[in-house]
Amino acid sequence: MQILKIAVLYGGKSTEHEVSVHSAQTVCRLLASQPDKYTVLPVFISRSGEWFLQKKCGEQTPQDTPLTPAILPDYNLISPDGSLKLKADAFFPVLHGTNGEDGVMQGLLESLNTPYVGCGVLASAMGMDKEISKLVAAQHGVPVLPYRKIQRGEKYDAASLESWAASQGYPVFVKPMSLGSSVGVTKVKNAQGLVPAIDKALAFDEFVLVEKGVDNAREIFCALYGQGGKAAASSCGELKMLSHEFFDYESKYLVQGGCETRVPADIPQSMQQSMQKDALAVFGALRASGLARVDFLLGKDGKYYFSEINTLPGMSETSLFPQLFEASGYNYTSILDGLVQIALRVHQEKGSLLLNR
Repeated sequence: MQILKIAVLYGGKSTEHEVSVHSAQTVCRLLASQPDKYTVLPVFISRSGEWFLQKKCGEQTPQDTPLTPAILPDYNLISPDGSLKLKADAFFPVLHGTNGEDGVMQGLLESLNTPYVGCGVLASAMGMDKEISKLVAAQHGVPVLPYRKIQRGEKYDAASLESWAASQGYPVFVKPMSLGSSVGVTKVKNAQGLVPAIDKALAFDEFVLVEKGVDNAREIFCALYGQGGKAAASSCGELKMLSHEFFDYESKYLVQGGCETRVPADIPQSMQQSMQKDALAVFGALRASGLARVDFLLGKDGKYYFSEINTLPGMSETSLFPQLFEASGYNYTSILDGLVQIALRVHQEKGSLLLNR
């Protein structure tokens, strides 16, 4: 049996850099625990975009070896001085947010003509954009919330926007269009808070979403794993907020005990089945493959709405994705194995396509 060299990519220029490193430590450890299957190449990407081969997955150290991706017949990773040349059999991106989850890294890996884990360029780009993913979800009958869009550099009518927000009923939520982990998100309770929240979000993204809020909403999650019509949906889970008004970056990652995960979620079986069906519908409509997590907002009236899809969700053992599937009877190490096999299969299928007449 061939032992596969798997290059795990993590860190990156995103605001979710630390989350990425934490996720990758779990992925590297579980893959490396199967030396009869894998040789793990831990590849750290700095905040400025440089690549380094590490002996052990973590933050950058002086002992790390500089590395760069290469489009060469026999190698796809090489040191700048040419002294180190490596051929990864597959890449495993564990990169959350900008430049990792949005199709940018996927495009680079396509250029390297190498198998890689997770969604392709199109699904990654559409999934990262909150407006595009909402439009796709709505087109396939999945309920979404009303919203307005603001673009950096273009004037908007603040009075008209405040009127719209008042007609929807406060609170509204202001979000950067293409970031995850609740970075730059503000819960706006009145008209006076709207413009400052937009200014804050525009510091993180070119586009901003102003979305009708579901006050005191329950956040329900469904993880997805597989390819095409064979994808599986996990049991639903819930993230309970304990310290903040909503699930911002601080409550998720910085405050100990800021929130807790409950798997399975305490919702009716019929609602869980409906959410699983809708999550799979979004996954399929975006032409996603490998893995994802779909987030829903559940109101007190029992109505739920699609919030977003994460095409590279957190992957540490304490993250929602593995918890949801382990609660559904899956083994997480086996899922990582499956993700590698899907990557190899997708690459083979693409390679069978005709490129010339």
